[in-house]
Amino acid sequence: MGGMKLSQVAAQLYTVRDLCQTPQGLAATAARLRAIGYTAVQVSGVGPMPAAELKAILDGEGLRICATHEPSAQILDEPQRVVDQLQALGCRLTAYPYPAGIDFTDAAQIDNLVRKLDAAGAVLRAAGMQLGYHNHAIEFVKHQGAPVLDYIYAHTDPQHLVGEIDTFWIHYGGGDVVEWVKKLRGRQPFIHLKDYGFTPENKHRWCEIGAGTLPFARIIAEAEAGGCEWFIVEQDTCPGDPVESLRQSYDYIKANLAAGA
Repeated sequence: MGGMKLSQVAAQLYTVRDLCQTPQGLAATAARLRAIGYTAVQVSGVGPMPAAELKAILDGEGLRICATHEPSAQILDEPQRVVDQLQALGCRLTAYPYPAGIDFTDAAQIDNLVRKLDAAGAVLRAAGMQLGYHNHAIEFVKHQGAPVLDYIYAHTDPQHLVGEIDTFWIHYGGGDVVEWVKKLRGRQPFIHLKDYGFTPENKHRWCEIGAGTLPFARIIAEAEAGGCEWFIVEQDTCPGDPVESLRQSYDYIKANLAAGA
């Protein structure tokens, strides 16, 4: 039987960003992630350091870079710089992280975003790379009768823009995660696995995989069927040491969701 392998499970460094602001901190944190079992990471939120140094540190700890997030404005306005950065990191996947400064009540701004994402994605594709879109809940603002997220995917070429679904934010925005993964079948090389939980005070919270309410067995099966390559664990805020949260998530995935190494 097929199924997601543990080697396809990566850690999103944004989760441990506070520990990765210096080369020393990154190296120490990378060693801890590798000891848990992770063999790949997504680079996001780490401190400023040259790409070559970043790659050397992660290589040295046995972690490959499966994807990154690059600055939103740079992706839209200087896609060739993004290509150069990814080449230096030995990585072919990145995602537009957040629609910074874009007003989703303004049709002209939405169309400008869509046009620039498509153009940037074409530049990356020509270099053998892929540009993804990382959603939050803001994309569930309605535009022409459907969420902006639908409009973004409908008005970009699937070869220029792929999906990096964030499971927590789809659910928080009112979307059905399984249905969204189905909708992006064949267009989603990576996904953010992020669980959605609740506190006794009736507040939502980010939580470790398996500690919340999202149906990950179904989500992962759909993503797998659609050709997803990377299953990236992320937690925006953690109750204590974020490395321990990533450990708890990995252990749950290993025990319940993965089909071996």
